[in-house]
Amino acid sequence: MNAKTIAYWITTILVAFSMSGGAAQLARVPGVVDGFVRILHYPPYFVSILGFWKVAGAITILIPRFPRLKEWAYAGIFFDLTGAVASNIAVGGYGPYGFHVIAPLFAAGLAVASWALRPPSRTLGVLISNKGETK
Repeated sequence: MNAKTIAYWITTILVAFSMSGGAAQLARVPGVVDGFVRILHYPPYFVSILGFWKVAGAITILIPRFPRLKEWAYAGIFFDLTGAVASNIAVGGYGPYGFHVIAPLFAAGLAVASWALRPPSRTLGVLISNKGETK
């Protein structure tokens, strides 16, 4: 295994782990739901929706094949994490030392790195071909 492959798997596993909180959201763990409802002012049903998509995204980036679905999963993970940053900034819910802003920003960076390091078997390939163009 080369360094790029190792870096891909490390970042991908860390991203999937960062989405594992979705399981607690799906299980409606009281402390998790309370944080979303009381601090972020989200409606309770939204916690389950986010939880489902976090778990689905984590599974999608880990399993083989389905490159188009992986593109959507990476986008959703990035939107979730950057949305968490914006939500916490909006309500002043930074946590100690800005944890609730820094942690999702770091995870979003890992998601971008994982996406960029994907092996060819996990990408869509070239979206627009230059073949056949006339000059």
